Amino acid sequence: MPPAAHPDPALVARLRAAGCVFAEEEASLLATAVEGTPDAAADLERLVVRRVAGEPLEQVLGWAEFAGLRILLEPGVFVPRRRTELLAAEATRLAQAVADDGRVPVVVDLCCGAGAIGAAVAAAVGRIELVAADVDPAAVVAARRNLEPLGARVVAGDLFDALPDDMRGRVDVLAVNAPYVPSAEIAMMPPEARDHEARVALDGGADGLDVHRRVAASAADWLAPGGHLLIETSRGHSPVTAELVIAGGLDARIVRDDELAATVVIGRR
Repeated sequence: MPPAAHPDPALVARLRAAGCVFAEEEASLLATAVEGTPDAAADLERLVVRRVAGEPLEQVLGWAEFAGLRILLEPGVFVPRRRTELLAAEATRLAQAVADDGRVPVVVDLCCGAGAIGAAVAAAVGRIELVAADVDPAAVVAARRNLEPLGARVVAGDLFDALPDDMRGRVDVLAVNAPYVPSAEIAMMPPEARDHEARVALDGGADGLDVHRRVAASAADWLAPGGHLLIETSRGHSPVTAELVIAGGLDARIVRDDELAATVVIGRR
């Protein structure tokens, strides 16, 4: 449903005073979210109070837009960022190449959060074998809501420990949006992230690369011959992330999108 064309000026003013840069758009989305409910005014007020208190708009609404899809969220779950659409697009391209070759692509969305990457690949490619995994229980709940209707398996656990053993050596596309913010920089993140998203989804350790090291060290064991590992990273981290991927036995290249401010390291077995 499109947002209301003319949001309440008083609501816009409250949101703007709370620091919401896109106050008019947010007011429209919040008003649309309660349309048709038995007590829309009270429902709207509850949502506005949460937003004014600093909760991310996407968590207040219960969904985020990603790659043209509506991704359902749970409280405290990592909100998919627009820059991650580069990772999803590259994963889709590689999965489509497998499908074009006459096989069903085997795709893993590791550190899946709400499952946005897996959902985007499935929507674009169609028939895939999809497994998604995350260590955060709330993320697993959200991912199951988004991915199980698509036929995916969603599992809970720490990185590769969560994956079914029958995936070993069969994965065509291993897409990983692991945390890569250095621990000391978490305090400098916007409050919507640092105060309302799980720390495990943000904290990449002392230099931001702790999880990248673990993923790169084991990815080759799970990839099919010719399979690809894709890791979202920062521009500054990307040379080191690429070195880690190479040390793990894969070829590596770096893909960037300046418009999205996005960087992905792609390794090939």
